[in-house]
Amino acid sequence: MSVTSSPSRIDELFERTRAESRAALVGYLPAGFPTKEQSIAAIEAMVAGGVDLVEVGLPYSDPVMDGPVIQAAADTALAQGTRIADVLDVVRASAAVAPTVVMTYWNPVERYGVDRFASALAEAGGSGLITPDLIPDEGAEWIAAAEAHGLDRIFLVAPSSTDERIAMTAEAASGFVYATAVMGVTGAREQTSSLAPELVARLRRTTDKPVGVGLGVSNGTQAKEVAAFADAVIVGSALVRCLLDAPDPQAGLAAIRDLAEDLRSGVER
Repeated sequence: MSVTSSPSRIDELFERTRAESRAALVGYLPAGFPTKEQSIAAIEAMVAGGVDLVEVGLPYSDPVMDGPVIQAAADTALAQGTRIADVLDVVRASAAVAPTVVMTYWNPVERYGVDRFASALAEAGGSGLITPDLIPDEGAEWIAAAEAHGLDRIFLVAPSSTDERIAMTAEAASGFVYATAVMGVTGAREQTSSLAPELVARLRRTTDKPVGVGLGVSNGTQAKEVAAFADAVIVGSALVRCLLDAPDPQAGLAAIRDLAEDLRSGVER
């Protein structure tokens, strides 16, 4: 498959982090939680704390792969009336401070119109799309739209993926390959997955594209463990929980920045 001809912001980010001999720190927060304005402020706090790449979550009513923390945030965002136009507003603000991708289930993109969504995402300054429930062999329309609008295509592999599936997914992906380090739904965990290093090693045998590892990291110590074998450490639920557990919005922003600083110290150790 062809690839985007010029380096994307994500390509440039990984060139920089590799030159610095460290992993990139990727942080996820859903658009519209607790409000659109507060989600933008939370992203800005996360980046100020050291996050290199932002994943903006598109809230969805049937998040089958999300754990309870992200589900609760998505429910709040949807109750606030968050729509794709709002997600794009958040992307626009986020892209002003860091490379930004959208994490979304496929159905909302398909309903919106694949090329229309790609065009709008690119116009908002987005760098690409993470599609957890879209596999490359069913993604021809998305791949074509992404290439037409200069967007990266970030596909997922799991410990259960066959070697053939891993090779095909890595070939189709751009920006980085997303390795889900544990089986099941998302959520912070007490320990990082023992399956993660082997999954990354299997990817390394088929591609030199950057590999990001997600699902479970919640502190700097765990981030350090993952950074030892991955190109990017992806954190979601732990950051969302900072907002869920906060007594007020300002406390939530402070908690997010503190956690981001701790995670960044982990990827730099």
